[in-house]
Amino acid sequence: MPYSKIHPDDMILRDHLAYDRTVLANERTFLSYARTSITLIIAGGTLIKFLHQEVLMLSLGIAVFSMGGIVLLIGIRRYRSVKRRLSVAYEEPPVS
Repeated sequence: MPYSKIHPDDMILRDHLAYDRTVLANERTFLSYARTSITLIIAGGTLIKFLHQEVLMLSLGIAVFSMGGIVLLIGIRRYRSVKRRLSVAYEEPPVS
């Protein structure tokens, strides 16, 4: 960890602001994953609902719907991983 040797009390204002920017960037990234996931789920549901007579479109709809769920799970995992690493780097109590 790049900041493992820096105690939070020794950090200057610039370091605290960098930490805050990193936390906000992590949250924005998670929201992007969530927005993409919602879009894929809606697109998949639309393909399933309106084009269900065609086998190809039904299969494509199920695949896109599933990808939406996978993207959401990846986003949650990544968000929690970065949050955990930040809490370790800045010696905060771990977040579950």
